[in-house]
Amino acid sequence: MQRHAAQLQLEATARAQADAALRESEHRLELARQVFDSTQESIMMTDACANIVAVNPAFEQITGYREFEVIGKNPRILRSGRHETPFYGKMWSCLEEHGQWRGEIWNRRKNGEVYPERTSISAVRDDDGKLTAYVSVSTDLSALKAAHNQLDFLSNHDALTLLPNRSLFHDRLQQAIAAARRDGSQLALLLVNVDRLSRINDSLGHSAGDALLREVARRASEIAGPADTVARLSGDEFVLLTSCEDTEDIILAAQRLIEAVAQPHSIGGHDVVVTASVGISVFPRDGNAPGDLLKAADAALAHQKDAGRNGFRFFKGEMNDEAMRWLALETRLRRAIGRAELALHFQPQVARADGRVLGMEALLRWQSSELGRVSPADFIPLAEDTGLILPIGDWVIRQACLQNKAWQDAGLPRVPLAVNVSAHQFKAGTVPAVVRASLLESGLEARYLEIELTESVMLGDTSAAEAQLAELRAMGVSLSLDDFGTGYSSLGYLSRFSLDKLKIDQAFVRNITTDTRSAAIAQATIALADGLSLRVVAEGVETLAQRDFLGRIGCDVLQGYLYSQPLPAREMESLLRAGYVKV
Repeated sequence: MQRHAAQLQLEATARAQADAALRESEHRLELARQVFDSTQESIMMTDACANIVAVNPAFEQITGYREFEVIGKNPRILRSGRHETPFYGKMWSCLEEHGQWRGEIWNRRKNGEVYPERTSISAVRDDDGKLTAYVSVSTDLSALKAAHNQLDFLSNHDALTLLPNRSLFHDRLQQAIAAARRDGSQLALLLVNVDRLSRINDSLGHSAGDALLREVARRASEIAGPADTVARLSGDEFVLLTSCEDTEDIILAAQRLIEAVAQPHSIGGHDVVVTASVGISVFPRDGNAPGDLLKAADAALAHQKDAGRNGFRFFKGEMNDEAMRWLALETRLRRAIGRAELALHFQPQVARADGRVLGMEALLRWQSSELGRVSPADFIPLAEDTGLILPIGDWVIRQACLQNKAWQDAGLPRVPLAVNVSAHQFKAGTVPAVVRASLLESGLEARYLEIELTESVMLGDTSAAEAQLAELRAMGVSLSLDDFGTGYSSLGYLSRFSLDKLKIDQAFVRNITTDTRSAAIAQATIALADGLSLRVVAEGVETLAQRDFLGRIGCDVLQGYLYSQPLPAREMESLLRAGYVKV
């Protein structure tokens, strides 16, 4: 009996212990569940085949996937595409060898956003060592990475304008110098000072001054090219680093900066106008190191500020002389139209066989009251760089139409007159309207006007150029491609653009009897034009040998000093009256 009671007691104790163990196990499971659900780290569990069997709420929040969307799927649904196959191969090798892998990985959320994680993956095995599951615990590093990136950005950029600061600019300048040294190219460093910023701060407050600096930074950045660097070096001092081919490039950049800063600024309800002073140094002539170039630009800036501000100055005096000459030429060119200093001269295009005048080309000339005769090689590029080519080009088209109609009304032979039109005019999109207005005003028939364009017109927005040329063709105006073979010479352009004539450039004609390459290019051009049913004119013909060679290869319309130099209107009238040119 006593033994039976003892046995019962033992069984009761065992049951109690089992119940306690069960309750403890359940308690531990509940704690594990709470930890699993409440932890901020993403937890994902898979089976031995790496198919997802459970994820926690943090996983759902971080990835954007709900649990039911991923159960039974492989974790590769999170792959970002940023890691190559060997990366995952090493991960699995580490898991198989060590049972654990730790590292940073880029994954992709459900919405497509790629994000960084710090992940730990563990292989789970039973008491017999058999693989039963994998568990990964991951921490989203997006905020941390963003904070680091922000700190890195702020350490290299100006907090007010978000432009590169002095440190980053110094690095970029070093890299640019190394590249320019390899390429044999030039760099220009333009140091820009906002004149008398303290007056804005004193009158409107520093917040207004800060707003002004931000606006200056924005305008300078708009002027800079994609390969240029704009930086803020100090309170009122900015710098532009740009590559350049010649002094004119630098002058234009300095002018654009000064003009941009001088435009009114709307600050706190006030229209504020400030000016800028610019000091310029050039690599390699003014220095071979960042410090030397900055020092030279700073010296030039100091001289400009002493001279009255609101302008620019080069470090080297001879470059200043060239810049001043360039600016003086621009000023005089702006006045040239109003002062009737521009005029058209005319060069005949004649039949090789008998010298008959078949057409003529209008060429712009400038006789300055102060400078005398100015070469087109000097003022045409200047007009294009400054935008003056637009009013000047419009004037040329109008005058050409009026003059040709006046000759026709006087009973002279009716021949077409060719006018050169700049790529800048086509880019502005105004050529058809100007031509239409000029034809209407003069009464000249469209077939007696020929528009000469260069291959550069066909670059850039070809659809816009094509539309303008089609509009000109619809009017009845002839189209000629000038200087063929010296530019880009894409045959695709010839097939797309409806042209009437090709002109062989004088660079080939000049050496056509002595250089086999020039002769071959001229002959190929004539054959190409013949295949496309285009007329050909050879320009720059100066000798009988050139004339005869061009005749042998099939070019029958010639232009050049052998027949006539460009003539003023009165002398061209006499030549037209004669009807031919005697050689």
